[in-house]
Amino acid sequence: MNLPSKPLSGLKVVELGTLIAGPFAARICAEFGAEVIKVESPDGGDPLRKWRKLYEGTSLWWFVQARNKKSVTLNLKHPNGQAILKQLLTDADILIENFRPGVLEKLGLGWDALHALNPKLVMVRLSGFGQTGPLKDQPGFGAVGESMGGLRYITGFEDRPPVRTGISIGDSIAALWGVIGALMALRHREINGGSGQVVDVALYEAIFAMMESMVPEFDVFGFIRERSGNIMPGITPSSIHTSADGKHVQIGANGDAIFKRFMSAIGRPDLADDLTLASNDGRDARRDELYGVIDRWVASLPLEQVLAVLTQAEVPASRIFSAEDMLSDPQYLAREMFLSAKLPDGKAFKMPGIVPKLSDTPGGVDWVGADLGEHNAEVLGGLGYSLEQIVVLRREGSI
Repeated sequence: MNLPSKPLSGLKVVELGTLIAGPFAARICAEFGAEVIKVESPDGGDPLRKWRKLYEGTSLWWFVQARNKKSVTLNLKHPNGQAILKQLLTDADILIENFRPGVLEKLGLGWDALHALNPKLVMVRLSGFGQTGPLKDQPGFGAVGESMGGLRYITGFEDRPPVRTGISIGDSIAALWGVIGALMALRHREINGGSGQVVDVALYEAIFAMMESMVPEFDVFGFIRERSGNIMPGITPSSIHTSADGKHVQIGANGDAIFKRFMSAIGRPDLADDLTLASNDGRDARRDELYGVIDRWVASLPLEQVLAVLTQAEVPASRIFSAEDMLSDPQYLAREMFLSAKLPDGKAFKMPGIVPKLSDTPGGVDWVGADLGEHNAEVLGGLGYSLEQIVVLRREGSI
C-alpha cells in the first residue's frame, strides 16, 4: 500500500526556536511532511525538554512538540557551528527563529547575510514585540504578549484581577500566524516568482489580531470591553452553568431559533413565545433574568440529563472536558484525535492527533521528540562531513 505524500513533502525547514512559539510552528510543518532540522545548543538543548511533567528526566510535552523533527546540536557562538548552520540554510526553504531581535545579527546571521546566502529562503521571526519599534529589544514571553495584546484585560471576572487562559495561548497563536505567513511567502516565491522574505510575527500583535471588535467599539463609542466571567457580553444566552451533581456545562443558545427551542425544551413556552426575546438585543436586555432561569433549570438535574435534553432540542452545549473525559469521548475517538506512540523505553502513551484533517494528503507522526543531537551524524553526513570530522567538531565544542 502506497501512503499518500504529505503536502509539505520536499520542503526543508531549519528551526532555531526554543520553548513554544518557534517550535510549535516548526512542529506543524513537520507533521505535514517538511524535513525539519531542529538546531539546539549542545549545552542541554531546548529548555522545553525539562518543562512540566517529566518521564525519566524528559518532558512529555517535548515528545509531542518535537515530533517528526531531526535534532542537531550546534554551538552558534563557535565559527564552525555557524558555518554548519550556513550550510544547512543554503538549500533550506524556511528558517524559523524566536530569538530576541538582534541576537542573530550579532552572530552575523541576520536577514541580510542569510538572504545573500540563499535568496529563496523564507525567514519566520517570532518575537515579543517584532523586529521594529521602541520595544523590539525587550524580552517578551507569551504572557506579556497576551497582556499587551488585550487578551488578559478581558479574561476573568469583573470583580477580580485578570487571569490567564490556562495554556500558553499567546505563543501558540503566534506560531499559527508564523506558519500562515510562511506558506503565503512560499506561494509568492513559487507562483509569483518572488524571492524569499521575512515573516515578522510579534506575540502581542498575534493576540491583538484576534480581539474581534474591541478597537472600533472604543473608537466609535468610547466603549472599553471589560472582564465578564463566563458570559458573552452582548450575546445572550451563552454561559457556563452548574448541574445538580456539581458538574459544569457550556450552553450556547444565542441563535434566535435555538433560543426558542431551548426555552420550549426546559418547560418555558412563555419565554419561547415572548416576542421581546425573539432577537438577541431583546434577550440581552433581559440577560440577568434569562441566566437565572437557565441556572435554576441546570441546577435541578444531573449533567447527563441536562445534556440529553439539550441534545434532543439541538441546542449547542458541552460538558467542560478534562483530559480524562476526552480520552473516552466517541467524537474524539472517531476523529482519531489520539495517536498511540512509545516513549524511549517502549512504554506506550497517547499524544494529540493531527489538526487540520486533509482528505487527500493528511499529516502524521513518524517519530516522537528525539534525543539531543540524535541526528547529528545523519544531517552532518548529508552535508559531507565524515565520522572523523564529526568527532573533531564534537571535541572542539562546535556541536
